[in-house]
Amino acid sequence: MKKILLIEDDVVLRENTAELLELSNYNVVTAANGKLGVEAAIKELPNIIICDIMMPELDGYGVLELLSKNESTQYIPFIFLSAKTERKDVRKGMDLGADDYITKPFQEEELTSAIESRIARASILKDIRDKRNSQDNTEEEDEIRTLNDLKNYFDDNGKPFTFKKGEIIYTEGQNSNYIFLVTKGVVKCYKFDEQGKELITALHKEDDLFGYTSFIQNIPYQESAGVIKDAELAGISKEQLADVLNSNHKITLELIQLLTDDLKGVKNQLLEMAYSSVSKKTASTILKFAEKLNSKPNQPIKISRSDLSSVAGIATETLIRTMSSFKKQGLIEIEGRNVTIVNLEKLKEIV
Repeated sequence: MKKILLIEDDVVLRENTAELLELSNYNVVTAANGKLGVEAAIKELPNIIICDIMMPELDGYGVLELLSKNESTQYIPFIFLSAKTERKDVRKGMDLGADDYITKPFQEEELTSAIESRIARASILKDIRDKRNSQDNTEEEDEIRTLNDLKNYFDDNGKPFTFKKGEIIYTEGQNSNYIFLVTKGVVKCYKFDEQGKELITALHKEDDLFGYTSFIQNIPYQESAGVIKDAELAGISKEQLADVLNSNHKITLELIQLLTDDLKGVKNQLLEMAYSSVSKKTASTILKFAEKLNSKPNQPIKISRSDLSSVAGIATETLIRTMSSFKKQGLIEIEGRNVTIVNLEKLKEIV
């Protein structure tokens, strides 16, 4: 049974209208003034509200205004029932959001017809809102909003690649078909100078993205990428990533920040190479490799002298001499290609 809230200060009219509606098989709740009507609406949450305009305590306009601001009552259909018949009064009521305006005296059929149509309309609108909210919630669940969401997308939808230590993933100048996420292992990105000397521009460990040149232009890879430690990658094509970015604008700012951080890292590396002492460069590079290859720096890392020297930007012979000095100072241990940090704090002090 549908519930109607009738707000009317005229006792006779209120009782007669309530009886009429009850005979039409409605459950009727009544209120003698606007203030009581607002309280009853919030408490009872009726299917429709029929309200007089001229009332003590709070008039009908005030009732509609308050209920339209309340989240629980804002969508309840609202019909004004009043002897005020001037056009400006009708317009004011409709401008406030009333669904209908019936003037006194009224016919029983006129009132019940208005009630039925407005309840049906409210039900249809509710179905539309519920469907829209359900779609919005689904879209929100699927939306990629953070860099972590994007990495999960790579995990779930990326093409799997497997590379052994020493293998090349791509070379500078090659068509940049994929952007990669490292799911296992360590990858180095590098370039060669005019003398053919390798310079490592970045080290990427698990959960790092790499391989992006341009998200909108067909620019080839600007550096080469190879594997330092057996690696598993998830690759997304540039076209697929462009579709993701077009559908999920919130992730764009995160990617801009990622690119900014990468650029900052390259600049700092260039400054270190240009101005840092050999000892500082060597110590910094060992710490970088320890961070990328191991979660615990005191465990041995297996890395070639040439990779170390290319990141540090110094000759391999110079690097070897500096590492021998570190070994004599008790900062590191060297056994073959294994390097173990013995005194982490002292090594950090050099940097």
